Amino acid sequence: MSDSDEDREPGPGEYRARAGIIRKMVPGETLAVAPQTRELAEAEGRRLQFDFLDDEAVLKLLRLRYLDEAKLHSAGMKLGIPSAFALFGLFAYWGSYVRYWEDSKSQTMYYAGAAAAVALIVLLYVVSLTRHWGNRARQKVRARAAAYRKIAHVAVRHGAELPDFYPHYGPYPFAANFHSDAEELELPEANPR
Repeated sequence: MSDSDEDREPGPGEYRARAGIIRKMVPGETLAVAPQTRELAEAEGRRLQFDFLDDEAVLKLLRLRYLDEAKLHSAGMKLGIPSAFALFGLFAYWGSYVRYWEDSKSQTMYYAGAAAAVALIVLLYVVSLTRHWGNRARQKVRARAAAYRKIAHVAVRHGAELPDFYPHYGPYPFAANFHSDAEELELPEANPR
């Protein structure tokens, strides 16, 4: 990512892709150049209650998907790094001291404490995954983003000129279920990235 991408906000028709890189959105008329792509966009639009050929709506979708990915990454880092240090510390202490120098009663107490620590870490992961992956409104955004990605790939197969890896978000193998009753997410006012 260039320094200019970090420091500036996306302009009109731009969004942040993975790693915060600012990309230009491809207009819907470019995607729908082939009849197969237009048909797919309309079919997916009916299924997901979204107009994939509306540039403004798609730009909002891409910006919301970036915010969703940023929240997922932040949650993973906040939980993953401390977990790794805690597990490494438990293992290192066991390997360097407990295993050789403690009596069996102290070892049993250590194992019970280590098991409780690991159970707590697993519980924190379950709660975090449920909160982030289970959010129905964010799943709705992921489902629409997955369909948009599929539409872009079909457009490329039928001759549309798109940037490599457009729209720069990968497939969503889980937690991308469409919930028609879920609320529609809005972009934050202060930070329209």
